[in-house]
Amino acid sequence: MDIKTATALRRLRLVSAPEAVSFLILLVCSVLKRTTEFNAVPVMGAVHGVLFVLYVIFWADAWNRAKWPLKTAALYFVLSVLPAGGFFADRKLRREAEDAVIASRARKEGVVGA
Repeated sequence: MDIKTATALRRLRLVSAPEAVSFLILLVCSVLKRTTEFNAVPVMGAVHGVLFVLYVIFWADAWNRAKWPLKTAALYFVLSVLPAGGFFADRKLRREAEDAVIASRARKEGVVGA
């Protein structure tokens, strides 16, 4: 994995958890808006919107650089629209990055022909 691909995956990982948190907070704010006088939906909606747009941009960049199959790219996109999906995307991306580092070190040391 080259440095640009690793950077694209890292950016996607870094925005996935905050996007998931903002989505959950937005859901809570929506409930509070309906049940109380508290209305933070406009603010949280804007925050979540910005994070979601960043996620989609970083997702497209990671898909392009990592050459994911359509199934993998679709999975990461679907995870972005699920309330806690960003946490799963972060976890899966972390594992993918760790596996790439291990494979790279093994190739460098000549342990495997991967």
